[in-house]
Amino acid sequence: MSLAGALTRESTYISAIVRTLIGLRDVKPNSPHTIVDVVEAQARATPDAVAFYFLDRTMTYAQLDAGANRVAHWAKASGVARGDVVALLMENRPEYVMTWLGLLKAGAVAALINTNLRGLPLAHSISIANARLAIVGAELAATYAEAAQQIEPAPPKAWCADGSCAGLPDLGAALAAEGGAAADRAWRAGITGKDTALYIYTSGTTGLPKASNFTHLRMLFMMHGFVGGLNVKPSDRIYNVLPLYHSAGGVCAVGMGLLTGASVIIKRKLSVHEFWDDVHRYDATIFQYIGELCRYLLNAPPSRFDRDHHIRVITGNGLRPEIWKTFQERFAIPKIVEFYGATEGNVSMLNYDGTVGAIGRIPPYMRSVFTTRIVRFDVETEMPVRGTDGFCIECADGEVGECIGKITDQAGKSFDGYTKASDSQKKVLTDVFEKGDRWFRTGDLLKRDAQGYFYFVDRIGDTFRWKGENVATSEVSQAISVYPGVKEANVYGVKVPGQDGRAGMAALVTAPGFDIDSLAPALAANLPTYARPVFVRLLPEIEITGTFKQRKVELVKEGFDLAAFRDPIYWLDPARGQYVPLTPADHAAIVEGRAKV
Repeated sequence: MSLAGALTRESTYISAIVRTLIGLRDVKPNSPHTIVDVVEAQARATPDAVAFYFLDRTMTYAQLDAGANRVAHWAKASGVARGDVVALLMENRPEYVMTWLGLLKAGAVAALINTNLRGLPLAHSISIANARLAIVGAELAATYAEAAQQIEPAPPKAWCADGSCAGLPDLGAALAAEGGAAADRAWRAGITGKDTALYIYTSGTTGLPKASNFTHLRMLFMMHGFVGGLNVKPSDRIYNVLPLYHSAGGVCAVGMGLLTGASVIIKRKLSVHEFWDDVHRYDATIFQYIGELCRYLLNAPPSRFDRDHHIRVITGNGLRPEIWKTFQERFAIPKIVEFYGATEGNVSMLNYDGTVGAIGRIPPYMRSVFTTRIVRFDVETEMPVRGTDGFCIECADGEVGECIGKITDQAGKSFDGYTKASDSQKKVLTDVFEKGDRWFRTGDLLKRDAQGYFYFVDRIGDTFRWKGENVATSEVSQAISVYPGVKEANVYGVKVPGQDGRAGMAALVTAPGFDIDSLAPALAANLPTYARPVFVRLLPEIEITGTFKQRKVELVKEGFDLAAFRDPIYWLDPARGQYVPLTPADHAAIVEGRAKV
């Protein structure tokens, strides 16, 4: 990199950090300053500014604050006390934010329930939050009623957010009956940054969801991080198709608006075909993505507004390197700010300058400020490697390991954990570099370069060993995804009787023109022998979570068992050097060790 390029890079980084720190100057663990104060101030300063666009209606900051006040009065009249939990189960709309904001005004905690859950997982999510009340959207009333039978010890009293749920009292009517008085500040007296504001749940890609304690401090830290990183202005309009029950869409995207007085455009659900029409219609300047969202948009046919828009910057996580440039060029995106972080974790970073493929950056001169490290990791034991002195070993530049963050009492570096202490303990690593230190385990394998850029490699549990080598599923997916006709690739390892480690398997969603006969030679040119998938399964679609993460658990369980599914499946026949249909005879030969894989 030239001197001018290096200076620009550092200037971009330092400017973003300074903007963020200025925004955080009043955000302290023991401070009573919360998002409630921010919104109330915004409503006083710019009452008529639009807070939310939704379909053909708007909600101003004055209306947002007034509605939240009514929710607070209703909550207190319903017996909600400071620290009580109210579960929120409704799809995206402005009233979602208004409701949890009103609950915070009443001193309560809002549990943001994943709207994709059904049955036991839904009942479990409400149970572990110990919710006193539940607010349910009409569109999910039947789903809630079914799950309520499994909520232990008993379901909370539920209210219908829309007034059209059979058998549930009408929250809308109750709120309309409330006066316009401001919420009493005494209701939240004593609440500080370190208190829980929300329960936000893990996506449940493995096992039942866990509820993370999302504090007021974490909320403001996260919001200010994006405002500073993207230099958000009141004139910006943020288009948000991500679910409001998760931190990405519900805190990061929404927070960019609430902290600055900008407008947030809320979409009920993602529609690939309406995406660019909406961006053009609402004159959006920013949008937040999840990596798979970008792939969906790329796979869609060209539309008239692909490049006819005023987007100045986008932010998100999971944008894969193999489509980064193509996506940016096709849709004329001036700048992409990829970020890394977890709802419950203390590790976060942003790629302020848009370096392709990087998930964030911590320059060498900021290592003492941002105590994020990468340590050597054993894929088989799924634990960090320790040296003869018993301590972990930090990775060198370019070396893959687990990313960890030091846990301290400093703002932004704490780990608030989950509702279950046992879940929290699993995420903490002790005696890492010195006796008594504690570090948060991200569960992600990353690598870092000499300039401090971090790159995502894989999730722990996704990387597997085959033929004595570590195979990163993300790197295999990257190689497969660029093959003609592949729309989506989900790579994982499966057990083969009599073999050490796990053999690679790829579940693919393909388009017309996909040629299985040429796949093996193409992968041979881009992947080492041990990384090439042994099995290929063709699916009509890949199941995803509500935040667009691919599900692998069921695919791993089914493996290459012909009796477990009816999808077409192929195996890499070493004699032919091609993927050929897996027959019952082939399957038996592999299982019995008569066929080489």
